[in-house]
Amino acid sequence: MAKDKSKKKSSAPQTAAEPTQPHNQETAAETTGRYLVLMREGSTKNNVEALKNAAGVKVASSSDFKKGAVNMETLGGAQAMLFESLNVAVVDAPPEQTEALSFAIRTDNPILAMEPERVVYAIADAKAEYLRGYRDAVNHLADQVLGQAKEEFAVAGISESKLTWGLQLTNVNISQFTGKGIKVAVLDTGLDLGHPDYAGRKITSQSFIPGETVQDGHGHGTHCIGTACGSLKPKKLPRYGVAFEAEIFAGKVLSNRGSGADGGILAGIDWAITNGCEVISMSLGAPVGVGEGYSPIYENVAQRALSAGSLIVAAAGNESSRPKRIAPVGHPANCPSILAVAAIDKKLRIASFSCGGLNADGGGVDIAGPGVDIRSSVPRNKLYRNMNGTSMATPHVAGIAALMAQSDPALRGFALWAALIARAKRLNLPSLDVGMGLVQAP
Repeated sequence: MAKDKSKKKSSAPQTAAEPTQPHNQETAAETTGRYLVLMREGSTKNNVEALKNAAGVKVASSSDFKKGAVNMETLGGAQAMLFESLNVAVVDAPPEQTEALSFAIRTDNPILAMEPERVVYAIADAKAEYLRGYRDAVNHLADQVLGQAKEEFAVAGISESKLTWGLQLTNVNISQFTGKGIKVAVLDTGLDLGHPDYAGRKITSQSFIPGETVQDGHGHGTHCIGTACGSLKPKKLPRYGVAFEAEIFAGKVLSNRGSGADGGILAGIDWAITNGCEVISMSLGAPVGVGEGYSPIYENVAQRALSAGSLIVAAAGNESSRPKRIAPVGHPANCPSILAVAAIDKKLRIASFSCGGLNADGGGVDIAGPGVDIRSSVPRNKLYRNMNGTSMATPHVAGIAALMAQSDPALRGFALWAALIARAKRLNLPSLDVGMGLVQAP
């Protein structure tokens, strides 16, 4: 079930350090030359035949790979990859064949829609931007937009000797739940499989980046997995992980340079659904402009994920520079059926970089999580690092979703979404910025 499209999203997720998406919201979407094709729900055989008949393309299917673990390097010369759980194909074919697919949409067959495949990025660490006058910017925003005295929260001096501030303000520290029995897929730049804090954990991993293993050569994925599912007793305190007994599914959909494409992300989502992951966390995306709509194909994918019992949680984006500029929630978090996450700091103020719900018809923020000065794991030999971004807020929400899912077997898909929203702590901030408020653990 989708969220209220009259109140939803549009902006841009980012992720870690090195190469990041250019800070220019006005440029056209960066595409790969391939196309995403949405198929009618039905038999795989019919969908494969429809692609063959419409454009004469050779089709590979995710069912050809064990448990949906698609190897993007061994497609056997196929021009199209069909993800069966999603009923979406990625097609790489000459113009005359893609034109034939476009024509087929207007006829009575299983091909429903198509759109260009986008380039996506890990949501860049917003630390430098944050340090440039963040407090003045947010105070100005609160004075101008709220028009009232701000509520003061006595959290500035919060101690992080044992637990990070994010775990404390979301009540993870007092929750009886651990994430046990719940599968959490984090689709990102991978994981440092040799990090000491993950020794003995049940981890399923898969790379969807040709020529690269799951081993995280970027850092962003290890940081996000750490927040969502890090250890109860890390090698060095404070504890930073939410669902420390959840089963980790580390999907590498972004390269060691921090970039990828829609096809890899869809492969990761298909893999996560095939393996029964209740929560799918994605701190990635691409900017969209003011007035730009969401992807109908991703929206269909998200709806199908919810129906399968999987909740997709995604970063709203770091493209804002408040108070001068608020950017809209980005792709794919701007889809009505994807839970979009904004970032706040330890004083419960909106982060200067956090994107807002400017676009109608699905482009809003749903919930907020801790996203400023967040400590978590990074690849060896450093082991730990503090980072900022909606990328850091998203795994807080994903980890707490796992706790919520453990608390009640009925909380799956949209029911899990509704429970997270209902439990959120209301903040003295506009809902366009933080949705229903700060996520809270059960």
